[in-house]
This record gives sequence, structure tokens and C-alpha cells, in this order.
Amino acid sequence: MLLSELKFKEITSKMKYEAIIGLEVHAQLLTESKMFCGCSTTFGGAPNSQTCPVCLGMPGVLPVVNRKAVEYAVRMGLAVHCDIRSRSIFARKNFYYPDMPKGYQISQYEAPICENGWVEIQQDGGTTKKIRIHRIHLEEDAGKSVHEEAYVAEDETMIDLNRSGMPLIEIVSEPDIRSPKEAHLYLQKIRQLVRWLGVCDGNMEEGSLRCDANISLRPRGAERLGVKTELKNMNSIRGVEQALTFEVQRQTDILQNGGIVVQQTLLWDDSAGLAAPMRSKEEAHDYRYFPDPDLVPVIVEDAWKQDIQSRLPELPDKRKERWMADFGLSDYDASVLSEDREISEYFESVATAVEEPKQAANWVMGEVLRKLNEEKVPLSDLKVRPENVAEIIELIREKTISHTAGKKVFDYVASTGDYPRTAVEKLGIAQVSDSSELDSLVRKVLDENPDAVEKYKAGKTQLLGFLMGQAMQESKGRGNPQVIRQLLQAMLDAEEA
Repeated sequence: MLLSELKFKEITSKMKYEAIIGLEVHAQLLTESKMFCGCSTTFGGAPNSQTCPVCLGMPGVLPVVNRKAVEYAVRMGLAVHCDIRSRSIFARKNFYYPDMPKGYQISQYEAPICENGWVEIQQDGGTTKKIRIHRIHLEEDAGKSVHEEAYVAEDETMIDLNRSGMPLIEIVSEPDIRSPKEAHLYLQKIRQLVRWLGVCDGNMEEGSLRCDANISLRPRGAERLGVKTELKNMNSIRGVEQALTFEVQRQTDILQNGGIVVQQTLLWDDSAGLAAPMRSKEEAHDYRYFPDPDLVPVIVEDAWKQDIQSRLPELPDKRKERWMADFGLSDYDASVLSEDREISEYFESVATAVEEPKQAANWVMGEVLRKLNEEKVPLSDLKVRPENVAEIIELIREKTISHTAGKKVFDYVASTGDYPRTAVEKLGIAQVSDSSELDSLVRKVLDENPDAVEKYKAGKTQLLGFLMGQAMQESKGRGNPQVIRQLLQAMLDAEEA
């Protein structure tokens, strides 16, 4: 259990209020060009090198909608059970920031492309809860104000407009979330889905997935919502949970001391562990939305929607349920293996090639994930392919190698790319199971350890383990433990007789 969850439970156990939380998640879409122009979306370019008159807001330019961005929005909407509008429109959201050169942001307001969806989160104990999604809409990103980097003077701010015009979807939940932990689980689910669908890389550290939170408190049992505040600048799922826990405590202290919560936007400082006021929170009318006259409505015909639907991959929850039913996996194993789409497909390839899918799960969760974590490489760079893992499992099943030797084979294949059977030959670790070959080895161990043999005969049967260890050492780990145990037992019993 996370520290922030413990803190939240400590707070709520003493108070008469409940938290009402809604999240707004911005996901930067993995298109090659921006939302309304042809500029590159590649991360890390030199400041202001990926700009043009359209994303710089020059007079007289006309935006053109990125069709791929629309498709990605529909893909996400379908995955979370949304209704897809056949006709949606773009609006101008009017506000001024130095990094917003047009003086407005192109977004969607009255007619978003997706509405009325939901996702399920799995809570402790295996219970599930449905979190409704109010809407998913398309919009463009703002630029970036640079004032914290080492090369920027204390009294200046620089503007990088590479991010200006980047395509986003904003996923707005209903206020169905009741704790920071639920917010954590919901955000995990959204991140899993955007990555699974290939519409966003989900990297919160680079800002391609960002989350704002709205939170209010109300007396338990009441229906009327309290005054809400908005939390920004949270750069990790853990940060979202901690910021919400802080804000629950802050609002609780205000209300219990007879104060009034002020509607405002707060910035979370992760290093300090606190949120500070940024500005009073705006209402929708503050932005003076109106339809953008430069953009035609977005039309999603049934044929296009059905085509997108037909190309959706099997979603993680469905895949998890199928594995539990068909492969007999536990809820935990299926959850771990279905967290990432590439890992899930890797596991599926191994599981369908071996007799025991549980063995496939053990190897992927153990050796494959260990190697990826150690080398900090993507799965595509791992030299051990699914068919190699399946072959290692088969080598163990047929007793050609032991399980311990299998791990050595895995590491050898990971470094060389050789086939597992080739690795067994080169490493010289094929398991010896022929009792005729092991007979003399076992007799030698008994002859060299007469004291242990005598004590075993006297009733200290636990010394069989010691003799097993000596025999395995003598065989340099290649002897089949079951055969060696049988031979030892038989010879010791014969001496007793």
C-alpha cells in the first residue's frame, strides 16, 4: 500500500466528508505531423525548429485537420465504450499565454467527437468499479514557456513553440472517483489503453501524457457538490495520488476550522510535497468559446467508424479474461502479462507453443522482464525471441537441461542470439539422466563421505540432502537430481539391509 493511500485513509477515517474527484487527461497523439499543419511532432528538436506560419499563428493562414488524429480519437473512444459523434466541430478557446501565439486554442466544446464512455478499475480484493468518461475531444497543444533550465536567466522566460499545434485528445472523466488511490488506478488504466492502442506513448516525464485533477469535498451522504479546486503540474501517476492526498488534507483542515474553500487552480510541487495557488479557476464562459470559422465540421461516417472498430486489437481486459479461462492463469499473472501489449503478445506466442502455459508465464514474468529491466532495452531489442523461450521450456521438460541450466541458456541466448540447443552444446550443460553414467559418481560420493553415511544409517536421514549436494557438485550440476536421489536412496537402503 502506498504511503499516500495510508495518509488518505487516516484523513478520511477522522472526517465527515467524502472526496469527489474528476480527472482531465491530455494524451499527445502519435501522429507524424501536427494537428492542423505538416510540422514534425518528433520530440527533442532544437527550440522553434518544428514550426510554420500555421502553428506560429501568422495572419491569413488556414488550418487543415489531421485525419490520422481524428482516427486515433475515434479509436480511443471505441475502446472506452464511447458514443462517436457523426458530426463534431472545432471551437476557439480564447485565452492569452505567451506560448499561445494565436491568442486562442483550437479545441472542441459543444460537439466533442466522443461522449458517454467508461472504464473499469480493479480495486484491492478483486472488486471492480466503473468510472464514467464524460467526453473525449480533440485539440491542439500550446507551446512551452522555458524558465527553469540552467541556461535561462532568473528574470527571463523563453518560448519554445515546437509543441504548439501538437495533436491532443483530452479524456474527461465524470466525478466518479472517490479517493487518490482510485485516481491512481484510473490513470493507470487510461495510460495502459493509449499505449495499447498505439495512439500515445504515455510518457508523463516528457509530457506526452498529462493529467489535471478537479477535487471537492462534501458532507458524507450529501448530493450537492462542494467548491472544487484544480491541481496541475503532476508529472507521474504517483504524483497525482500524492497531490490529491495533499489537497484532501488541505480542504479538510479548512472546512473543519469553519473556513470556505476558494475555487482556484493550484500547482503541485513534487519535491516540496505541496500545492500552491496559481490563479482563480476559470469557468467555461471565461474562455468565450465559439465555432472556429476556419474549420469545417469533422464527419465520421458509419463505414469509417466500423473500419476503425474492425482494426482494434483485443483489449487488455478481454485478453486477461481469456488467459484466465483458457490458460488457467491467476488474476495476478494475467494482470502483469496484459499490462503492456508487446509483452502480452510475446507471452501469447510462448504460451501457445508449450504444453503448460503457466511455465510460459513464469519465464516471461521472470527471466524476460528481468533482462529487460537490467538492460533497459525495449522488447524489440531482446535477442531471446518467443520461440527461444518455448524451446528452453521444452529442453527442461524433456530433461535435457535442468531449470537452473535453463536460466544460463537464456542469458547465453540473450547475449549471442544463438539457438537454445546450440547454447546447451557450447556451454556443455546437457543434463545427465542415464543411471549407468551416474552410478559410479554416486558410489564415489558415498565412499568419500563415510561419516555422513554412518550417521544416515543411525537415523539422521536429513543427511541425504548433504549427499545430494555433494553428488550434484561432483556432476558439475549436470546430473539429473531425481535420478541421483533415487540412486543415493537405493544404495543407502542396500547398505542398511
